[in-house]
Amino acid sequence: MADRPPLTLRDLHAIPVTDLRQVGAKVGDRLAMMGITSVLDLVTHYPRRYHDRRNLQQIAALEIGEEATVSGTVKQVSGRRTRQGRSLVEIEIFDETSYLKCTFFNQPWREKQLSVGTEAAFFGKVEHYRNRRQMTNPVVDVIAEPGRPGADTGVLVPIYPASGKADVQTWQIRKAVGEALERSRARTLADPLDETIRDALGLVDRTTALHDVHRPPTMEAVRAARNRLTFDEFLRMQVALVARKRTYERERRGVEHVVDGPLVDAFHAALPFPLTDGQARAIAEIARDLAAPAPMHRLLQGEVGSGKTVVALTGLLMAVQGGHQGALMAPTEVLAEQHFLTVRSLIGDLAVAEPGSLLGERPVRVELLTNRTPAAERRRLAGGLADGTVDLLVGTHALIYEGVEFADLGLAVIDEQHRFGVEQRDLLRSKRGGDDRTPDVLVMTATPIPRTAAMLIYGDLDRSELRELPKGRASIATEVVGPSALERTAVYERVRAEVAAGHQAYVVCPLVEGSAKLEAKAATEEFERLVAEDLAGLRLGLLHGQLPGPEKEAAMTAFRDGRVDVLVSTTVIEVGVDVPNATVMVIEDADRFGLLQLHQLRGRIGRGAHDSVCFLLADPRTPDGRARMEAMHTTSDGFALAEKDLEIRGSGEVFGGRQSGWTDLKLGRLPRDEPIVIDARAVAEALLDGDPELGAHPQLREEVEDLLGDSVEFLFKV
Repeated sequence: MADRPPLTLRDLHAIPVTDLRQVGAKVGDRLAMMGITSVLDLVTHYPRRYHDRRNLQQIAALEIGEEATVSGTVKQVSGRRTRQGRSLVEIEIFDETSYLKCTFFNQPWREKQLSVGTEAAFFGKVEHYRNRRQMTNPVVDVIAEPGRPGADTGVLVPIYPASGKADVQTWQIRKAVGEALERSRARTLADPLDETIRDALGLVDRTTALHDVHRPPTMEAVRAARNRLTFDEFLRMQVALVARKRTYERERRGVEHVVDGPLVDAFHAALPFPLTDGQARAIAEIARDLAAPAPMHRLLQGEVGSGKTVVALTGLLMAVQGGHQGALMAPTEVLAEQHFLTVRSLIGDLAVAEPGSLLGERPVRVELLTNRTPAAERRRLAGGLADGTVDLLVGTHALIYEGVEFADLGLAVIDEQHRFGVEQRDLLRSKRGGDDRTPDVLVMTATPIPRTAAMLIYGDLDRSELRELPKGRASIATEVVGPSALERTAVYERVRAEVAAGHQAYVVCPLVEGSAKLEAKAATEEFERLVAEDLAGLRLGLLHGQLPGPEKEAAMTAFRDGRVDVLVSTTVIEVGVDVPNATVMVIEDADRFGLLQLHQLRGRIGRGAHDSVCFLLADPRTPDGRARMEAMHTTSDGFALAEKDLEIRGSGEVFGGRQSGWTDLKLGRLPRDEPIVIDARAVAEALLDGDPELGAHPQLREEVEDLLGDSVEFLFKV
């Protein structure tokens, strides 16, 4: 048995957790409710913290009013109902120095969890009640069940994320993990990193890391273990992203555009404002990519109102002047329609050459395609796309449906890419028509992304940034307004004053998670209330996602044209809406919104020459809510807010649901782990430099393939 190869992560994934003696069918079912079905799931269910038995406080030494952690054995337990009908569980614990009473309200399951003989740790505030010390509703970590003292687990006792709903306790997880580690010790674990790389980065080997994260001899060993396992998480992601980027560059032939031409020059000459330095720099980077033989794969990341559309349109016109077509895909009809109107306005009377025609040229043709485009109009567009007379097509994901085929798609621009998957990006790319060359792709986002986070979300893209705003943009003040009626009355008086001065306003209704219908209902009710009360006499409009397409467009058009003073809306105005005359925004229940969403909403005002103000109506009850309001009040820098958002929320939420297969961040957290991400990127690039398909690193390749799941076809081969 000694010559058996080391265990790989795939081997551990193939072993059902129920193969362990400590996991019977009943516990197995409960673990499955937590997403733990294999031994790999189990050993990567890492401890969330550790009880250091050396640093526990003695019950006899506790002082009234202090917060403390004590560990003891349950000596008595009783449960009953209070006169008010609430459940009450009372226990007595003993730690060899004294007794402590712990009282739990509305937690009847504690009576079963904390039976006599159970060893547990308790964290809470020490109170004085009937001449005794006690804790009320303390945080509890069960260390050992009755009859099985936990001392044999060592000085540092791992505490695992457990589940009351699944009825799995931390001690049950600890026993199962202990068996898994014991059974795998004889074979060790395969390590995708050779000793040279580990030594250069100061990383322990994987076998040591996995053992020490669960059974640590010291806290220093915990730090070393978590550092190695975190590095592995980021390395798998970086290898996948770098490999895909290089595959495109190596194996796909792009369109070599003519980037210097009269169309782009005429476009820039007709702009009513000069390009910012940032715009000029981004255009130069895009032009360099478009002229190259490899397909462009670039992210244009810009501050709200920084002029991304002008940069993107410049790239699209570079394609058009060479005889190719361009596409601009947006995630919503409102944004697609706004882009269409903006593009058509910016292009004006620009013309392209048309040899053989009477004038030798024709106007640049821009068209719009969304889900509500009528069938007859779709047929007309299909004809124009097929014969090349449609130069630019703006639309929603309707652009990637069957029946939409370009004669010669040269550049695809995708706005707010985080709302589309990688597969949708490639579907649009496949609409090129003609030869086998691959269209260039420019991805845009108005959501500022911290540098390290961008390395994870968009690590397969080159990046351009727009940080400066065009000259002449107004300042935006942000005020956080409390729940009092007096304060809110003052806000709506300011709205009235702005309207009286000839300006316009937005009122954004509260977020209703998971229900567009309820959100629409809330917006409608707020609209009716404002019409009858706070804003009676003003011209109000209503916009929400449940309105039919024509009504949405009518509402936006009326607001753009100045026929509506105040637009009451849900977050459908979050991106792309551009009304320079709007100078005030009121966001109801602002603490329900995410930080970057608030920044996007705020970006709808201050787009003209008049100073503007954003009122955040909020009563934050949590530290995170208060931190978001403070950040919005103190800065208007989207990139600074993105860093703050990452700090508040953590990378788990930032990346959640963005892309299928990317659920590997169990330990990694940004911005804390930025140095590890940078190291992982460097190692990924170095490995792929010498071994593009990882033939000499089969273990790492296998782990990356398993990470990507169904997306693996985008990895090493096209």
